[in-house]
Amino acid sequence: MTMGAAISPSLLCFDKCIAKTLRPMGSPSSQSLDSNLIFYPNLQVPQKAHTITRIAPMSLFSQLRFHTTVNELHMLPQNGLEVAFVGRSNAGKSSAINTLANHTRLAFVSKTPGRTQHINYFDLGGERFLVDLPGYGYAQVPEAIRAHWQQLLGNYLATRPNLIGLVLIMDSRHPLKPLDVNMLDWFLPTGKPVHVLLTKSDKLTRQEQTKTLTQVRQSLEKWPNCSVQLFSSLKKQGTEEAEKMVGDWFNQASQRPN
Repeated sequence: MTMGAAISPSLLCFDKCIAKTLRPMGSPSSQSLDSNLIFYPNLQVPQKAHTITRIAPMSLFSQLRFHTTVNELHMLPQNGLEVAFVGRSNAGKSSAINTLANHTRLAFVSKTPGRTQHINYFDLGGERFLVDLPGYGYAQVPEAIRAHWQQLLGNYLATRPNLIGLVLIMDSRHPLKPLDVNMLDWFLPTGKPVHVLLTKSDKLTRQEQTKTLTQVRQSLEKWPNCSVQLFSSLKKQGTEEAEKMVGDWFNQASQRPN
């Protein structure tokens, strides 16, 4: 290095304690400072680092909002993709929806089974809907009302072109009741997928959970395009698996040609 040549600040490294007390050359302490000044010709002074904040992906159900309720098929929304939740009354359907949405009162939870008497639509955004269907299997309602539910439910599941998949709710302590089996036999020939949520799994021991899941999975092997998982609204277990399944359905359906 040529003596007297200008030195870029980026080529200098100072001891921190010296840099704080640096004075102009010629000051009383200049000689002591000069002796501690070290030149590093190839050193690059690092620039201030930028802090990168990682943002977790937004949950599919985090923006779930009530959209509408209908009691006749002609009142159904015209556009959008739909995933329907259905199950026996008192199997924990409303609690499962609330848990997935992280909202305690989005879908009404009642101690009286059969309170869902209409088709309730919840908006996921992007013309995607979660559809809460009336529960089946509860006899303590007037015959005329039960007949209307059955007709509404059956016609929706059989004829709704917007429907891309069905989440079937079963109580893990009492899975695959005759009406559940009838639902699978009746719906799966449509070619649309079914994902079974075995709810209230917190009421089973670990051993019972494993046994039940294995038995149900084996029973479902005779139905194509059908999957199953354990789910607990109380413990909030199984939410990520259920969300991934439903999210995959929406993604696959949105990529199909119209």
